[in-house]
Amino acid sequence: MKSTARRQAYGVQGAPYAHPSPRTTLERARSAPYLFLLPATLLFALFFALPIGYAVWLSFRKVKVSGLGLGSGARREVWAGLENYTDALSDSELLYGALRVLGYGCIVVPVMLGLALLFALMLDSEKVRLAPVTRLAIFLPYAIPGVVAALLWGFLYLPDVSPFYYVLDRLEMPQPDLLDGGPLYLALSNIAVWGGTGFNMIVIYTSLQAIPAEVYEAAKLDGATPTQIALRIKIPMVAPSLVLTFFFSIIATLQVYNEPTTLKPLTNSVSTTWSPLMKVYRDAFGGGDIHGAAAQAVLIAFATLLLSFGFLRAVNRRQKQEAAR
Repeated sequence: MKSTARRQAYGVQGAPYAHPSPRTTLERARSAPYLFLLPATLLFALFFALPIGYAVWLSFRKVKVSGLGLGSGARREVWAGLENYTDALSDSELLYGALRVLGYGCIVVPVMLGLALLFALMLDSEKVRLAPVTRLAIFLPYAIPGVVAALLWGFLYLPDVSPFYYVLDRLEMPQPDLLDGGPLYLALSNIAVWGGTGFNMIVIYTSLQAIPAEVYEAAKLDGATPTQIALRIKIPMVAPSLVLTFFFSIIATLQVYNEPTTLKPLTNSVSTTWSPLMKVYRDAFGGGDIHGAAAQAVLIAFATLLLSFGFLRAVNRRQKQEAAR
């Protein structure tokens, strides 16, 4: 009995078991969060920070050609300073692409968020039937990859294979060309709205579900109609979700690439520089000007960051003004 108790109280060498000091325990507790953050930090550095840093480094470089450009050492990278950025800012194709994306966004963002809010309010109504099936049907287009969605809609836009054009032809009705001129913006916007409305609807609908039921009961006791409850209670209380979806929609609009690139083989109205990202891709991998393309990519990222923070700052300022009243 005594030997067993002695072995339990002492280690293998006969020394008593040493408990960690409070200082060691505190140091371990302080370092534990950093150990948990280490994998995410490494992934962020490898797949996000490092590519951005490399793109910035390339944007300040250029290729200098000596002589005919033949032989070893005839083409070498040199420091370019701000030359690539000045060329990008004076590039008319990049400017026109930004203007086209601006017009595209003026159609996509209001329509998509308006439909998302409308569907969320309808699903949150007490009279709605088959809500799970309806919610899944609205969200399902978001699960389809953007390239696949653009291909599907592209074939529906082609007069030779589209069933809609066949029906219009049988009814002897006019058949608009959706892949040319002004209707092209509507065709591209339709693809984005069809695919993105479901995601934004889920975000807004989740916020509506978090509103306490007592708020609705108090409004009903005061004689508020369902329309008044939606306009005066639901929409103001889901304003943070509307801001979030608007923020994401702005970023997605500035980075539009899949839809016009997928529809390009179907029409001559979509050029290789229709959007800024399409021009970056053409210059980098079609023209071989990877340094100029890197400068353009950095400018697009900076513009996106500037617009995003400007929008968030304006929203925060307005909320502070309303809270001060």
